[in-house]
Amino acid sequence: MLAGVAAWLALRAWAARHPTAFPYFARPILNLPRPLATRRGLLDILAPAPDERILEVGPGTGYYTLPVAAALQPGGTLEILDVRQSFLDHTLERARRGAIANIAATLGDGDSLPYADQSFDAAFLVGTLGEIPKPQAALRELRRVLKPAGRLVVGEIFVDPDFIRFGWLVRHARATGLRLERRTGTPLSYFARLRPEGEA
Repeated sequence: MLAGVAAWLALRAWAARHPTAFPYFARPILNLPRPLATRRGLLDILAPAPDERILEVGPGTGYYTLPVAAALQPGGTLEILDVRQSFLDHTLERARRGAIANIAATLGDGDSLPYADQSFDAAFLVGTLGEIPKPQAALRELRRVLKPAGRLVVGEIFVDPDFIRFGWLVRHARATGLRLERRTGTPLSYFARLRPEGEA
């Protein structure tokens, strides 16, 4: 038990100094149930609606992707962005098998989004912000691509070696023009919904 805790703490310390995308070979971990950060919990706080255009950064194997894409039907689109083509391909194949056809995939970095200003109704990322080498830049970019009344949902789970503390998120989001609107969960596992400053 103590050895496991020590290894986890060492991994967290290493991840803090070397943020990097989750490796594709370890993808089975991404399909494990997440009782503290459920799909239903994400859908409740993100509130995707048909006809919206939403961005997900870091879809992994599509754990959250597929239910959000389904909620956007019949007229909405879910754009997914990842630095690893293998994850994009994996998620698109799962969507194809599930007859979900409203997902568009782009290879790219979270801290330099290849999208026009104010082009998304909403964006979300779960367990991904800490993997981006420049998370503050990622928040600025997410703010840039959101419509003025848009919303950003950030999900974090403490067992993730790249866990972003809630206080850090609120501080750095505020510096990029995003304000906290709502949080669900606990400090150890949460979804936080942020809005551009000045929006109700």
